[in-house]
Amino acid sequence: MIDRYAPINPKCTHLLHGGDYNPDQWPAEVWAEDMRLMKLAHCNTMSVGIFAWSRLEPSEGQFDLCWLDQIMDMLAENDGYAVLATPSGARPPWMAAKYPEVLRVRPDRGRNLFGRRHNHCLTSPVYREKTRLINTKLAERYRDHPALLVWHLSNEYSGECHCDLCRGAFRAWLRRKYGSLEALNGAWWTAFWSHTYSDWDQIDPPSPIGETSVHGLNLDWKRFTTDQTVDFMLNEVAPLREFTPDVPVTTNMMGTFPGLNYWKLAPHLDVISWDSYPTWHRDDDVRLAADVAFVHDLNRSLKGGKPFMLMESVPSATNWMPSAKLKRPGMHALSSLQAVAHGSDTVQYFQWRKSRGSAEKFHGAVVDHVGHERTRVFQDVADVGRKLEKLDAVVGTTVRPDVAILYDWENAWAVNDAQGPRRGDKGYLDDCKQHYRAFWRRGIPVDIIDMEQELSSYKLVVAPMLYMLRPGVAERIDAYVQAGGTFVATYWTGIVDENDLCTLGGFPGPLRPVLGIWAEEIDALYEGDTNGVLPNPTNALGLSGEYEARELCDLIHAESAQVLATYKADFYAGRPALTVNAFGEGNAYCIASRNEDRFLHDFYGGLSETLGLRRSLDAELPEGISAQLRSDGEHETIFLMNFRTSRACVDLGDAAFTDLLTGSPVNGEAQLEGYGVMVLAR
Repeated sequence: MIDRYAPINPKCTHLLHGGDYNPDQWPAEVWAEDMRLMKLAHCNTMSVGIFAWSRLEPSEGQFDLCWLDQIMDMLAENDGYAVLATPSGARPPWMAAKYPEVLRVRPDRGRNLFGRRHNHCLTSPVYREKTRLINTKLAERYRDHPALLVWHLSNEYSGECHCDLCRGAFRAWLRRKYGSLEALNGAWWTAFWSHTYSDWDQIDPPSPIGETSVHGLNLDWKRFTTDQTVDFMLNEVAPLREFTPDVPVTTNMMGTFPGLNYWKLAPHLDVISWDSYPTWHRDDDVRLAADVAFVHDLNRSLKGGKPFMLMESVPSATNWMPSAKLKRPGMHALSSLQAVAHGSDTVQYFQWRKSRGSAEKFHGAVVDHVGHERTRVFQDVADVGRKLEKLDAVVGTTVRPDVAILYDWENAWAVNDAQGPRRGDKGYLDDCKQHYRAFWRRGIPVDIIDMEQELSSYKLVVAPMLYMLRPGVAERIDAYVQAGGTFVATYWTGIVDENDLCTLGGFPGPLRPVLGIWAEEIDALYEGDTNGVLPNPTNALGLSGEYEARELCDLIHAESAQVLATYKADFYAGRPALTVNAFGEGNAYCIASRNEDRFLHDFYGGLSETLGLRRSLDAELPEGISAQLRSDGEHETIFLMNFRTSRACVDLGDAAFTDLLTGSPVNGEAQLEGYGVMVLAR
């Protein structure tokens, strides 16, 4: 098992620190000052050229890379590196004017005018040809340049197109998947509302002016959009692989963005990167910190534990939020090091220098409009840079958790498309994060996986609201539990197959034997309604008292399962609310209702003791304190973070550490100021 990975690129063995740099927006006399300021900010890497197509190719076939030559040379001369971008995220005006097919068509079948970002057709042969050409020019030009560190594909792939080209590609995709209309009609249950298709050309993507109620169609359109994005991405990456096979490739993702299944993109990337913009200081920083940690762990998990890149964050205010609230003192360093704690080998920003005009001129940046280093934000960034320079020991290290939480994009699509038991967003992602928080608060590392991943390395696998079961998934869960694993399911599990067709013979479908229950009905409570969950006095997990259930309550029958808790009220009072089923060498639990945080805290507390789940730090963590481990299998580094505004103390017992940020020994008790962080080495 790999416990230490090579650096992102062997050219640089340090943590990367920098940001999105747009010299194409500025006159050349500013560039030398940028280089001076980068050194003062302790930045070593800049993302360059992300939206520079108009400057790189000002008219069709007329390329100007001389300015980029200067930037690449200046970075190299100043001991800096480039995350060099392909510019496909925003096409130049001349292209849209000459080739209108490159512009997207909306679901209402109207074609967009030129403008914005990601307003391009992923299927268009013209756009693919133009993208491949400019990428070839960049790869040929800079393949041996000392500053080239990483390729940055496009920017935040997203969106869909409904033009004739895309609709035709969708039909071809369906032909390959189903082979016959008979198979498609069966999978989509098109006899409903007399929607049976008799010709492939009758099939159109979902549209507000057409079909939206065939759930199999909706699912397959989303799958197609992901596959078409991957296909476009592979067209982009081909010349980069040809001319620079040793330069890693990434594209910046957007957390749990619902439009694309990132597990399909991940195999084609050398390193994962993502853009993080939390709304700190709005409500509860502690809860938000856990939610952000969930997404960091997801990005680490996308490549099996390999460190990722924090490609974009903001050093001050995010201008497109409802309120552009500034980060309070200490939060920039804390949130930056939180990313590193959970597996990032970079801290990068959007943006380096504030734009003078257009939509993001008030978005936070390292260099403000005043143009010098004598600002609070610049000094915050420089402080982070100095801290990162002390953490070479964590580069390439990772964590091997005992716990996995299953968050699956296709399941999310299907759950939210279902017309019941609640309309719209049914809280699937929130459920996953709620279960995650119970481990985060204890300092127990967690992987975030989808339903296709291998389970055998985990002691505990948690699958909230596993509504959809794709082929083979139930069999893998059965085998995992049979072999001694512990599996936790919840309400609204095993309801449909991969085509969103309901399971026949009783829910949770193929998981019925391993869970040992039959789910007969589900009660969707009105807002403000609650029920109670009453643990049996003899339950082995130590649950006691009464817990609040809200929103969703599954009415289940215990078949082979043992009942650990029951409902308190309503016509299903006394019915099972929590069960465990011994299955082979392992156990499978079912939590039948959506319960308050306190229930999950106590439930997973009992399980963590029973299973001996590994913690990042063998200490009780006060509320708001997070501990996260990175290791090479021999040496451990523990990030201890305080997401409260007040001082907190952590009893370390007899353990002795050194704080890598200060070089000071830490024994007995660790004292963290508000928004404070320590990086402890044993």
